Amino acid sequence: MARRAVLVGINDYRGISDLRGCVNDVTNMRDILRSYLGFKNTDIRVATDSRATKAGILARLKWLVSGAKAGDFLIFHYSGHGSQIRDRGEQDELEDGMDELICPYDFDWNGTYILDDDLNAIFKTLPKGVLLEVFLDSCHSGTGLRDVDFGRPADLGPAGAPPASIPRYLPPPVDIVCRHEGEEDELKQVKLLDGMRGDPIHHILWAGCRSDQTSADAFIGGAYNGAFSYYFCHHMRRSNGQLSRKELLSRIRASLRHGGYSQVPQLETEATVRAARSLTAPERKAKK
Repeated sequence: MARRAVLVGINDYRGISDLRGCVNDVTNMRDILRSYLGFKNTDIRVATDSRATKAGILARLKWLVSGAKAGDFLIFHYSGHGSQIRDRGEQDELEDGMDELICPYDFDWNGTYILDDDLNAIFKTLPKGVLLEVFLDSCHSGTGLRDVDFGRPADLGPAGAPPASIPRYLPPPVDIVCRHEGEEDELKQVKLLDGMRGDPIHHILWAGCRSDQTSADAFIGGAYNGAFSYYFCHHMRRSNGQLSRKELLSRIRASLRHGGYSQVPQLETEATVRAARSLTAPERKAKK
């Protein structure tokens, strides 16, 4: 069984607002993969800050799926800005929906972003039986036009530092907002990986928040982190990697509530996969 992972974290963006905890998310997740799941250095490809361009991320994702076979275990973890857009069709007509997107280092509103279509084009090539587990610690805002108040955790960060918690959401510019102003309730919300094809029991998505929320970039445990990624790794370590996905999700949510964060992480997969140990494939029952 082959293991591969692509980990992307972007603090330092070109031309848009920066974040602070995304690179820590990458190193934290990498430690989990190496300590509890048997990943080697050569199994993991990392892209941070200026190396996490759109081309760089897509090239690493193509490496991730290249030659994958049934029984292989693949992970994609993204930490950074997210947003959404009402895109235009090939004839420059507005499509009837809002696409969520993730923002590479070289992000711009003229197409330098990664949509669900880009991810689906890569992941749909996977054969059945490949376990693909995706982590998106970014915004998945349903309305996309307002920030969420995450409150003030007890640990406010170093003296003189910026606010302890900021949303990982990039508001669209006015011309993009004007495409759907007043039509938000009428438009279909297209989530990242909505159209991902393949064996559903082996395609698993963790999202840092609900579709109407944003994910927090926060000062926790003496350093800046993504709140979701931090508590995911925290509970993996405390349980020595033995919790089921369902139990792990419950503990992450409880920790976020206790810390004063309003985001509610989501796990999109089947019930049998929720009951399986975190970051493992569920055992299939033999056919009679």
